[in-house]
Amino acid sequence: MDHRDAQVLRPLGVEAWAARLSVLAAHLGPPPPPTPVLPHPSPTSAPSEAALAAAAAGIALHPDVAAALRNGTPVVALESTIVAHGMPWPANLETALAVEGVVRAGGCVPATVAVLGGVPTVGLTRAQLEGIARGGTRVKKVSARDLGAAMAAGLDGATTVAATALLAARAGVRVFVTGGLGGVHRGGEKSMDVSADLDVLARTPLAVVCAGAKSVLDIPRTLEALETRGVPVVAVGQATVPAFFSRCSGCAAPARVDSPAEAAALVAAHLRLGLGGGGVVLAVPCPPGHEAAAAAAEAATAAAVAAAEAAGATGAAATPFILAALSEATCGQSLAANIALIKNNAAFGSALAVALGKRG
Repeated sequence: MDHRDAQVLRPLGVEAWAARLSVLAAHLGPPPPPTPVLPHPSPTSAPSEAALAAAAAGIALHPDVAAALRNGTPVVALESTIVAHGMPWPANLETALAVEGVVRAGGCVPATVAVLGGVPTVGLTRAQLEGIARGGTRVKKVSARDLGAAMAAGLDGATTVAATALLAARAGVRVFVTGGLGGVHRGGEKSMDVSADLDVLARTPLAVVCAGAKSVLDIPRTLEALETRGVPVVAVGQATVPAFFSRCSGCAAPARVDSPAEAAALVAAHLRLGLGGGGVVLAVPCPPGHEAAAAAAEAATAAAVAAAEAAGATGAAATPFILAALSEATCGQSLAANIALIKNNAAFGSALAVALGKRG
């Protein structure tokens, strides 16, 4: 190696390195400004796990419902079959709006459930609710088994107790208010006509607030079927299970609570155990002054059931036919009682949802 190679390999001094870096900086231009650090989204702005699960299942949430679930505000689900098939126009819309008003007055967000253009929807706008009400019986009655078909065909559908419970629970709603529960139909031991409500409640974790099983049903057999499926039936404020229009069915209640707080404690304990994933039925008696005497209600119901059989109204068509016949036979008194009891159920259901929310 000669002296020229040694000169090339000689380490540069500090001044030489500084000069070279200065030349390089002049070629590259000024340094870019520092990248700003963006704030992370706040927890309240992120969708809830339930909302994500609902979206993945193709369920649409009304913005108010989505915000309530995200922020922990109590939500109460409501069915739409009672609107389309349970009452005539315009009483159906008036009642639906009044019930939503009761829920709001109770400190909760109402979430009426329906299928709109093939999309299961939890929480309806006023226009959507009116569309279901005006459509009446032309709107398809959608039970749990019908949801996939209604979605695939892009149909509008009024959801039954079974379908509403499934969709509400999937969205993360823990309280569902309805008029009466489906169950074993009279003569069901021969016809095998048993509502899907029972099996759905056996695997759906939420509280269903109702006035007991519909009076057109075989209530003792309905209670037996619920017991077999592990679904608690809890009477509110009395020792017997109510029978929709009548405050007393004559059947002893398996359990009793006397306040929304007691009901919340029972529901929370049941859901926490996860016993088969099923729910709880809370049976609220028809408010005083609106109930029908048991004997009169039974006579009118038996006549309406006989009329349905004579007309060949079976399956999904049976209950709407019988309720219409009852309204006619009682000169509208049964419709008035139906409206009173659903509002009463909504008031109790809202108080229950608030009490559940306090328990976390």
